[in-house]
Amino acid sequence: MKNSVSRRIVVQRLVGLGGAAAAVPLIGAETKQSSAADHSMPEATARYLGSYPSELGGRSPHVELKRRPLADYASVTPLQDLSGTITPSDLHFERHHARIPDIDDSQHELLIHGMVERPLKFSVADLKRFPSVTRICFIECSGNLFTSATEHTTPQMLCGLTSQSEWTGVPLRTLFTEAGVKPKASWFLAEGGDAALMTRSIPLEKAMDDAFVAYAQNGEPVRPEQGFPCRLLLPGWEGNTNIKWLRRLELSDQPFMTREETSKYTDPLKNGTARQFSVVMDARSVITAPTYPARLERGWHEIQGLAWSGRGRIVRVDVSTNGGRRWHEATLQGPVLPKAHTRFTFPWKWDGRGAELMSRAVDETGYRQPTRKQLIKARGHGSVPYHLNPILAWIVQRDGQVLYRAEQWL
Repeated sequence: MKNSVSRRIVVQRLVGLGGAAAAVPLIGAETKQSSAADHSMPEATARYLGSYPSELGGRSPHVELKRRPLADYASVTPLQDLSGTITPSDLHFERHHARIPDIDDSQHELLIHGMVERPLKFSVADLKRFPSVTRICFIECSGNLFTSATEHTTPQMLCGLTSQSEWTGVPLRTLFTEAGVKPKASWFLAEGGDAALMTRSIPLEKAMDDAFVAYAQNGEPVRPEQGFPCRLLLPGWEGNTNIKWLRRLELSDQPFMTREETSKYTDPLKNGTARQFSVVMDARSVITAPTYPARLERGWHEIQGLAWSGRGRIVRVDVSTNGGRRWHEATLQGPVLPKAHTRFTFPWKWDGRGAELMSRAVDETGYRQPTRKQLIKARGHGSVPYHLNPILAWIVQRDGQVLYRAEQWL
């Protein structure tokens, strides 16, 4: 009774103990047009109920987020349009060697054989019966730098072949323990179920460390372009080793020297040498705002970007607004996870003069992101296009226009 009286008193006070309630319009009712000061939201929003609940949510029609296709084998993530560190599943970059197979998960099997005591086959349902792990980590293509970029290049087109998800699956060491690894085994071959039968040789120690077979991404089944019904996840390693549509794991005492680790994904170096099995992704960062095609006004802006390393956590990101002559430590937004994208921010007051924005990352091993000149000095020009992680720069002109500082690699 006390609560009822209290609510009645409140209502009476709100309506002024009289006819003020009649001034409150019902949704959808016709009312006389009032002054602009009386409106707290657009008229159409205030007067109409809008859409009903649906089985599948969607983005606002006022928001446009899209991947950008690259020929017929890849599409890139709109890094400059996203917040936080998790990439929506439908915006995760694509990279495949023979298009996307249509696989029925009820018929799919994963074979483990070779140097094992008990060759085994697992259905997807079998995999889901094992104790699961969930991990947030990035995946990045080893060729994630557009070396022919112009000043009118966005972060998406420059280095959008990296994305981050929360992955769920079963540890690979669990499956190998079930099969019984023979003492002399030291490598395994991972093979995909696409038309290319994409294969890579992986050291066994990676399997026993943090590798897993993922069947879920961001809370839902892995999407077809990301390897449905299951894929190999090797945190911190180049994208092509994270075999999609995983169908076979064969253990051996040596690498298999497949096409994708001999004629491809091997880094030519100076002096006629080459770097092979360079699978770990080095520390890297990229500013995502402000970037092309933004046009700034004088005043305060927040410089934002992403940093990541395949060797562990990012411990520091420095930002320069004058082309590297002076550096300032940026703020890292938590949680800062190992082998994961980390967002950094830095407040900056633009005074209308020309500026050059740069970022460089440092990981927990002490590795610091190099300049383009340092990369070329260490490797020569022949290592293009793999594992290029140079400091990138954005030019702010006096009129506020932001452009990418394009550099020639060849």
